[in-house]
Amino acid sequence: MLMRAIGLVFVVAVVATQVPGAFEALKTHGPNRQVEAPAARPVAVARTGTTVLEADATGHYRGTFRLNGKATEAMVDTGASLVAINETTARRIGVSIASLDFKYPISTANGETRAAHIRLQRVEIGTVRVENVDAFVLRNKALSGTLIGMSFLKRLGGYSAEGDRLRLER
Repeated sequence: MLMRAIGLVFVVAVVATQVPGAFEALKTHGPNRQVEAPAARPVAVARTGTTVLEADATGHYRGTFRLNGKATEAMVDTGASLVAINETTARRIGVSIASLDFKYPISTANGETRAAHIRLQRVEIGTVRVENVDAFVLRNKALSGTLIGMSFLKRLGGYSAEGDRLRLER
């Protein structure tokens, strides 16, 4: 019962952070228009070894990363300890699902689940490249997208958010 209450509080907190963006979208598009899901903003390359992501309409930094050489839409999440991918993405980037051991208990916005640890050969965006990045694979029902967590970010020379831009430096 306590875990359900904690989970509900977490979900409410996440939703509360998204409501201002939804109201802004309604104000921009009018009350009678349908609001489309935010598209990933293009990546700007400032100089070699530096990539800049622009925030989407909800304030998140999304872009097309390359995981083991395969293009993958992902969101940067400083609250995620590791890069997190689902089973479908894992298969697409060459990970054998049959060999995974989903033994690590983790907490997500959807509740408690288990994850398998892998090591990505490389994670790239623009001219920024990091090799041998720790990641978790979660079941498809536990994770719908890809999160770029601290196992990638802490291996950079630096990263900083300035206004609506996130600068990643190798």
